[in-house]
Amino acid sequence: MATTRIQDVVVPDVFNPYFIERTSELARFYMGGIVSNDAALNALATSGGRILNMPFWNDLSGDDEILSDSSALTPARITAGQDKAVLHVRGKAWSVNDLATALSGDDPMGAVAELVSDYWARRYQAVAMASLAGVFADNANDGDDMTAGDGTGAFDADLFIDGQATFGDAIDGLAGIAMHPVVYHGLKKTDNISFEKESMGALEVETYRGLRVIVDRNMPVDTGVYSTYLFGAGAIGMGNGAAPVPSETDRDSLAGDDILVTRTHFIMHPRGVAWQDDTVTGASPSNAELALAANWDRVYERENVRIARILSNG
Repeated sequence: MATTRIQDVVVPDVFNPYFIERTSELARFYMGGIVSNDAALNALATSGGRILNMPFWNDLSGDDEILSDSSALTPARITAGQDKAVLHVRGKAWSVNDLATALSGDDPMGAVAELVSDYWARRYQAVAMASLAGVFADNANDGDDMTAGDGTGAFDADLFIDGQATFGDAIDGLAGIAMHPVVYHGLKKTDNISFEKESMGALEVETYRGLRVIVDRNMPVDTGVYSTYLFGAGAIGMGNGAAPVPSETDRDSLAGDDILVTRTHFIMHPRGVAWQDDTVTGASPSNAELALAANWDRVYERENVRIARILSNG
């Protein structure tokens, strides 16, 4: 009986571009617009180094002056700030034994190759969620001005408005709301979820007070307290890096194992909150390290950070 080898399933020159394109597409889908991939971050992710600087100009400020024929205007300065991202370097390998392939009557390695993009999209999402946990842990240093609610009440219109209020006058940029299924079903029971057609096409999307709804069971829950996120488009920036060997195949002939190895370098950065690299033990941070307050510090004004958290008990 002829056995399909991994080399028959995965041709790296063909597999790698599809893998990168597909995982980026799925990550945007799973995060429902919270994550945006753009050319600038892709270039930054391939520029070299593990801490990536993203300088920005602060807005102009100060009073204007009364014109006079006896005194000159006093020139003011424009100042710069520094956002920083970290390059994530991750990998995963799978192995399938010949005997397992023969006894299964199927092609398990072919299944691995088919499912690998979905796997990495979920891992990207886990990095994004861990990063947001760290961002909101650090926000305690700024008076929790990005958080509404204390987790003792149910999610309702008042809590939603309190969450909106954390953006100050920058609420026009809000694009969606991400919530746990428990919060979602609570709102549905009270007829607070609506259906609207997208501007292009006939696809209907669920909305809450005009914001697109993303329902995800991976939304944070801590001892009965649910985190719901309000976000603007592209609240988290993603950039695809360049792992020297994104995927490769190997064979352990003595063990009869076919092996698929995947590697990915990427940026997953909450815009406006600079990475501090305070507590990192490996070549890049683990998800547990991403969730630490000490590794983050907000450098944008609050109104320019495109995310808020609402805490409720359901």
